Amino acid sequence: MPLDVSIDGARYSEGVDVTPEQLLHALERGAKVTTSQPPPSAFAAAYERAAEAGAHEIVSVHLSGEVSGTVRSARTAATVSPVPVRVVDSRTAALGLGFAALAAARCAGTPLERPPVTDEPDDGVGGAVRRWVTRRVHRGGPAPVWPDAAEVAHVAASVAESARVWFLVDSLEHLRRGGRLGTAAAALGTVLGLRPILAVQDGRLVVSEKVRTRRAARERLEQLALVELAERPGARVAVHHVGPSDVAEEVAAHVAAGAGVPLEDVLVADAGAVLAAHVGPGLLAVVVSDG
Repeated sequence: MPLDVSIDGARYSEGVDVTPEQLLHALERGAKVTTSQPPPSAFAAAYERAAEAGAHEIVSVHLSGEVSGTVRSARTAATVSPVPVRVVDSRTAALGLGFAALAAARCAGTPLERPPVTDEPDDGVGGAVRRWVTRRVHRGGPAPVWPDAAEVAHVAASVAESARVWFLVDSLEHLRRGGRLGTAAAALGTVLGLRPILAVQDGRLVVSEKVRTRRAARERLEQLALVELAERPGARVAVHHVGPSDVAEEVAAHVAAGAGVPLEDVLVADAGAVLAAHVGPGLLAVVVSDG
């Protein structure tokens, strides 16, 4: 479900008709850039389409409700959905959210070796549809037990909670203007020319550390990722960027070498238009997550 991006009053949908490169150019020329969550009607239409396509339950996983109203729109739409909807507030961002959604998708497509975890009786319409499907498809042998929405939502929330996300930005001014960071916290970034490192804590963006130079800050991002990976072997890791990817690829190579993992296991990804709108040019981020 794309969020909306406004550039000098013209509205676009993230990933549909505005690219991160276009947004970066807009920010660099001083354009007024804002973002907004999709309205409940957009979610209602999406849930309706999923139900028409055969879904009997929906798990809807979203950006932290502390920084976006997206979760609120999703919950409003869930009340009129033709099938039950589990809305998950990831309380994180970037691939902290992405890894959670991917883990939930894998869970939904993998038969269980035990009864599903649920907090409600499986005797409603959704359960009846699921039992009918497994009987029809698996007449020749034992029917597998598939995860229900409660199980899938639990996986999404657990992986999201495990995510550690750190951002390096050139300036905190964009976050201050957008109301995602207080004026006092934003002012710290200008003291003695310090480079702020942000972290996602309890769903919010906070100033985690202040480093003297951008190179030192970049090295600190690598250290933070390596410490986390040492404590959690097998965790997933990603490096985000806004603009050219060369520095992000260099950071990914350093993290892969330091952690002793193949370079292809470190995902390098553009941060996307909405995140770029909030943090401005120069974003570099690392994400470490289970899942």
